[in-house]
Amino acid sequence: MSVFEENANLRDHHRRLLAAKYELRRNLYKALYKDPSLPSDLREENRFKLSKMPRNSSFTRVRNRCIFSGRARAVYETFHMSRIVFRTLASKGMLNGIKKASW
Repeated sequence: MSVFEENANLRDHHRRLLAAKYELRRNLYKALYKDPSLPSDLREENRFKLSKMPRNSSFTRVRNRCIFSGRARAVYETFHMSRIVFRTLASKGMLNGIKKASW
């Protein structure tokens, strides 16, 4: 794994921690500013508070990455690895219960 891929995995891990930390507060501000029964100044205040939160505390910025290569695309969620790494490990027989299909 190169330095960039390792940094990308660290960055993604940091985003996951921030998202978990601010999840409750973010959902509260979001619910308060979307509630039409509240006064507009209170809704605007909660929208402002939401905008001042760290950007990386949003779950939309979290990306599933391969734990071996750091690849962000074509990652199997159950295995946490990319399709390329999965195929090489499966063909070597290093994944328990996985075998090549033949019919």
